Amino acid sequence: MEPPAAAARQVETDDQIALLRKPRKKGGNSDLASAAFNIVNSIIGSGIIGLPYSMKEAGFPLGVLLLFVVAYITDYSIILLIKGGNLSSTNTYQELVRKTYGRAGYIILSTLQFLYPFIVGLDNVLTDRHFIILLTTIIFTLPLSLYQDIAKLGKISLISLILTIVILIIVMVRTVTFSPQVPKSENAWIFARSNAVQAIGVMSFGDIFENYCRDDNLATFGRFCYGITVILTFPLECFVTREVIANVFFHGNLSTVFHIVVTVVIIAVATGVSLVYDCLGIVLELNGVLSATPLVFIIPSACYLKLSKERWNRSDNLISGLILALGVLVMAVGFVMTVLHPQECSHGKEMFYCFPSNVSVHNSTLPP
Repeated sequence: MEPPAAAARQVETDDQIALLRKPRKKGGNSDLASAAFNIVNSIIGSGIIGLPYSMKEAGFPLGVLLLFVVAYITDYSIILLIKGGNLSSTNTYQELVRKTYGRAGYIILSTLQFLYPFIVGLDNVLTDRHFIILLTTIIFTLPLSLYQDIAKLGKISLISLILTIVILIIVMVRTVTFSPQVPKSENAWIFARSNAVQAIGVMSFGDIFENYCRDDNLATFGRFCYGITVILTFPLECFVTREVIANVFFHGNLSTVFHIVVTVVIIAVATGVSLVYDCLGIVLELNGVLSATPLVFIIPSACYLKLSKERWNRSDNLISGLILALGVLVMAVGFVMTVLHPQECSHGKEMFYCFPSNVSVHNSTLPP
């Protein structure tokens, strides 16, 4: 029987091979650049606009600290998925959970993987109202979402990332030219706030452009760029949702006809809900705490702990247990906080310092 130390070294070697080996092509022709653009666009995308709100909810110093902590946990969870895949001889997240926790675990994971991108997609479509939603859905969202090969979205993701950089530049310019005219928030630099757990669980979906006045031309251009990034990010969310449906109900294979039908149904439902409801704040927050937290914190750690044959006091087991406990805590506390203190709906509301009576701010548009 192979000793635990040798087995651990073998797992580490397998991890390196899995990261470096060029995968065999299977149903797609993705190159490294396209894959990188899609991954970064999926992770960052239009969601970066909500980071300031999360910082505000957590307290700026703690928010910055939590940003690094969550980034580390996410990175470590990915490493755990790779190690779990080597231990179970599986290649995908769903196969890993199926082999570790059976059919029940597979269904739970698939449900979470379906709900998170689908509900985030609802928020993405809620950028503007009825006519714009229908027009952009028919002309842009539907055609882009019909791609069967995610590599085809690589250039689209690159455009989205460029626009995201433009948005960041606009926000930085406005920080210099506009912030002196905005009243300071009370306790703006407080280390921590009571809503810090919601920030950890990625439940706070805010829009920094709601802080700018409607007659601010530079901010309006930023809103336009934001809308484009939303349109270009949605097909990635649709792709994930469709893949989950294909794996659960069609054994991973969709014919051309069913591919079109499933895609149209996903987009039709998302568009329909966004046309009927203007604000999904509490739904989005619950989606973050009940879907994102298990996917990132809990399930990878639980799979690795069950598959690992190492002693309990090994570093990987200790860190995995800590992440698992933290995930359960965030999910439980975040759920209670979201129900008791839901995010207010503020779509289209003009900030008080933008009214004509405030002469110092009114008609403040382009920077000097």
